[in-house]
Amino acid sequence: MSKPLNIIVCGSLVPDPLQTLEPVSTPQGPGLKNEQMLPSVLDPWAACALYEAAALAKTRAGSKVYLVALGPKAKLQQLMMTVAQKVPFELIAANGPAGGFTDAKETAEELAKLIKSIPNLDLSSTLVFGGCASASRDAGVTMPFVAEKLGINEFFAGVDEIKVADDDSFTVLERIEGGKYLSSTCKGFPAVVAWATGSLPEPPNNPQVGMMNMRGVMPALMKAPVVNVGSGTIAYEKTEVPSAKRDTVVKKDMSAEAIAQEIVEWIKG
Repeated sequence: MSKPLNIIVCGSLVPDPLQTLEPVSTPQGPGLKNEQMLPSVLDPWAACALYEAAALAKTRAGSKVYLVALGPKAKLQQLMMTVAQKVPFELIAANGPAGGFTDAKETAEELAKLIKSIPNLDLSSTLVFGGCASASRDAGVTMPFVAEKLGINEFFAGVDEIKVADDDSFTVLERIEGGKYLSSTCKGFPAVVAWATGSLPEPPNNPQVGMMNMRGVMPALMKAPVVNVGSGTIAYEKTEVPSAKRDTVVKKDMSAEAIAQEIVEWIKG
């Protein structure tokens, strides 16, 4: 009989991408204008990882999904009001900054500490999910750092599918160049999986699931430890919105090489 899985999803909030994001300098370092007032959403890649985790947990009785989140406690509470209605999970939270200017390595260290704090966690039946990138800062290195801190050697990036067999072996499909996939098979757990978009749609809101989740969300937020995540060794001299420039030229019957050469000349100019 297949044993239950522990599926840990690393994900936090990001500013709603439909809002105008203007970087500013603050006494604490670079940030966003009116950041505390901006509406937040669950990071899109982390959301895909969460939905895939919930679907995988359904395939094995007794499996459990954890959502490990680092962010401002007040904003996490607002976010959970909507996320909690999507799929069942247990929240493990830390109260700290979450934004485009936080250091990926420091963030990963705190996420790894939260994961290690889960009582009686058996890594031999554990998968750690997360996004392959982030809408706030597309560093793409947070999940590899988490794997390193946890001592997990199996890491997969840009994953769109995972299939777990009854003997605990599993196969993942990773995106590679040319619109193709690299298929890899492992004999067992643990592993860290950084998801691309997967294949599942966003689940509909379920108030009953939301009520069940919120019973654990509020206590988790109340005891969330305060963590100090900064910008690491990075020094920002200036932050600003990139200036927009658009030059439109309409030409016909050009070869691909001529188009490429013209683009290169335009960039050099």
